[in-house]
Amino acid sequence: MTRRLLLGCSAVGNALAERTREGRGDLVAITDDTGWASTLRDRNVATVEADPTDPATYPDSAAIVLVASDDAARNVAAARAARERYPDAMVVAYLGTAPTDEQRAASEAVADRVVDPVEAVTDRVCEAIGLDGGADDAGGAGGSGDAGDLAPSLAGDRSQTPDDEKPARLLAALRALSGPLLVVAHDNPDPDAIASALGLARIAESIGVDADACYGGEIAHQENRAMVNLLDIGLRPFDEIDLDAYGGVALVDHSRAGINDSLPEGHPVDVVIDHHPPRGPVAGSFVDIRPAVGATSTLISEYLSRFGIVPDRDLATALLYGIRIDTKDFTRATAIDDFEAAAALLAHADESTLERVESPSVSPETLRVLAAAIENRDVRGSVAASCVGEIADRDTLAQAAERLLDLEDVTVTFVYGYMDGVIYGSARARGADLDAGELLRDALDPVGSAGGHAAMAGAQVPLGILSEVSESESLSDVVEAFVAGRFFEALDDAPAQPTGLPPEFPTD
Repeated sequence: MTRRLLLGCSAVGNALAERTREGRGDLVAITDDTGWASTLRDRNVATVEADPTDPATYPDSAAIVLVASDDAARNVAAARAARERYPDAMVVAYLGTAPTDEQRAASEAVADRVVDPVEAVTDRVCEAIGLDGGADDAGGAGGSGDAGDLAPSLAGDRSQTPDDEKPARLLAALRALSGPLLVVAHDNPDPDAIASALGLARIAESIGVDADACYGGEIAHQENRAMVNLLDIGLRPFDEIDLDAYGGVALVDHSRAGINDSLPEGHPVDVVIDHHPPRGPVAGSFVDIRPAVGATSTLISEYLSRFGIVPDRDLATALLYGIRIDTKDFTRATAIDDFEAAAALLAHADESTLERVESPSVSPETLRVLAAAIENRDVRGSVAASCVGEIADRDTLAQAAERLLDLEDVTVTFVYGYMDGVIYGSARARGADLDAGELLRDALDPVGSAGGHAAMAGAQVPLGILSEVSESESLSDVVEAFVAGRFFEALDDAPAQPTGLPPEFPTD
C-alpha cells in the first residue's frame, strides 16, 4: 500500500520529500516536471513522470496525499482528483504561487488542510519580531498552516503507534458515519474527559460531521463545575440524548461502552481515544489508546494540530486544564507529548480564567469528607485507608485521597464511602513500589469494578446485601469491615509498579 502520495512538485514538495524519505512507509511522487522528477529520483523517491491531475496515473491506494506544485490552478485540479480517487485519505493542498480567492475556496472545499505560503511567511516574520501573527480563525478542514508544520504528518512522529496514519484513519472513520456523531465522556466526567469530548466534537465538525458531546452522572467536583461555568462548555446530559438520532458513537477518556458510562453495555462504538490501559479487547472502527501519555486531552490536542485546527480560547483552556489535572501539574505519569501539547495550547488559553477554575470555593461536603478521612484513617506501613461513610458527592473521595498523600511517610491512600446503593473508592500513589490500579482490581474487581493507573485508581461495588444491617449494626462499620478486609488482604500480595507499557489488547 502507498501510504504517502506527492502530486506535483516544487521547492515545498521537494523539502517535504526530503523530510519524509527516511520516515516509515512508502512515498510515491507524480510530477510532469522533468527537472523535479530527476531530483526526486536522486533522493531515492519512487517517482512517476506523468500528469499529477490525472487519476489514471495514481496508485491503487494512499493514506496521505500532498498536493505541492507551484501552479495554483493545477493544485486545485489535483486536489479534486485526489479527493475523488481517495475519499478517505487525508489531503493536504499547497496553494501555490499567487492563488486567487476562487482557487483558495476550491482547495478548502476538498482538502483537509490548506497551506498558504503568504500566511505562513507572515506568521514566521511576526513571530520573529514579537507580534501576534497567528490566524484568528479556528482553521479546520481547509485551515491554513506552514509547510514545516506538515512534515511530521507525512513522516510520522515518536508519539504515534507503528500505524502512523492515525490522523487519516480518524478522518476516514468520521466520514464513514451515516449521521451525526455522539461523543461520550465517562460518567461524572473530570476535566480531561470534558475537554477531550469537546475537542473531538470540534474535529468532527471541521469536516462537516455534526457532533454532540455528552456525559452521564453529575459534574459535582467544585473545580469541574467552575470549569463548566466559566468556559463555554456545551456538554449535554446523557438522559437528554436519543441514541437513535446518531450515526456513530465515540468514547473519550475510557474505552468500553457501558463500563463507567451511560451507554448500554456492548453498544456499538466507532471511535475510541483514551490514555488508560484497557482491561480487555476494545472495539471500534478507529482506536487510539496510548497509556504512556498522561492525558487524553494531549491526544486530542495532537489531532487538532495535525489537522491545522487552532482551538478557540475556551477549548484551549479546557484542554490545557485537562492535561494539568490528569498529570497533577506534570508531576505524575507525564510524557514529553504532554509538555508539548500544553506548550502549544498555552498560546491560545486564557490564563486568568484558568486561575479562577483552579481556585473555586470549597463545598462543606468536601471539607466534611476530608475531615472524616483524616479522623478514620487506618495506616499500615506506608498505606492509609479510610472509610468516610455515606457521601453526597463521590468526587470528594478523590480529593481526600490526594490530601492524605501529604501525611508523613504515606505513599498510598485509599478513601471510600457509599451513596445510592453503591460503594465508591478512590486510590492514589506517589513514590510507591506498588501499582494502585492493580491493587484495587485484585481487591474489588471480583465484587464490582475497579481499575486505573499505577498512581491513580478507582472502584465501584454494589452495596447489595451489605445494606441489610441489623439495628445493632452501623452500615458504615459493615462497609468498612468488608472493603478494608479485601483491600488489606490484597495489599499483602500487592503487585509492583509496571516497568513498561501494559500489553496491548486486540481491537476489532
